[in-house]
Amino acid sequence: MAYVAALGALGVVATGYTLIRGGEAPAVVAAPSGTAAPAVTGGPPHAASAQVPSEAPVFAADAGKTEQKPDDKKSDEKKSDGKRSERKTAERASGPSEHTDTRAVEFLRSKKDSPAKRVTDVRSVGGYLRIYTDLPQSADNSRDALELCQRGLRYLIEEQGVADPIVFVQAEFGENGNPVLANILGSDDANCRVTHPKPAD
Repeated sequence: MAYVAALGALGVVATGYTLIRGGEAPAVVAAPSGTAAPAVTGGPPHAASAQVPSEAPVFAADAGKTEQKPDDKKSDEKKSDGKRSERKTAERASGPSEHTDTRAVEFLRSKKDSPAKRVTDVRSVGGYLRIYTDLPQSADNSRDALELCQRGLRYLIEEQGVADPIVFVQAEFGENGNPVLANILGSDDANCRVTHPKPAD
């Protein structure tokens, strides 16, 4: 009996040894009081838990209400300033605009001389040619104004085939808008000089 008991004891020990060696359960060692628990060994690695953003409800009515970032606001302000500048340029005819006749500009600037440098914008509508310049309002019938009027007349006749050409050469924008400095008012007009009515007696 003592022999059988001894064998049984050995079997239990062997079985326990097998469980410990072949099993998947990790060995855990109790940490002494006052010390940190040792890391668990023998098990599969644990991935760090991902941070999931909160899912707040979204509604179609909220579209377009997202607060703009400072950079976006600055970009919109620059676009707005650019549009205001373009409108101002168009109103004063101080530079190219959506109304500019580019062919006429090229024709008038074909000579690199003083009159050509004075041109700021050129617009043509239905046989009318308006040549805007940076000439002062006091430059009526000046050499540059008269020369630009002649070039404008040549452009309408030779390039556009206009039978009854009308040309206005106009000064830079001021209190009175863009005053006319020289003009041709149709085929019956003899020259580009502007005339001013005599003051009444």
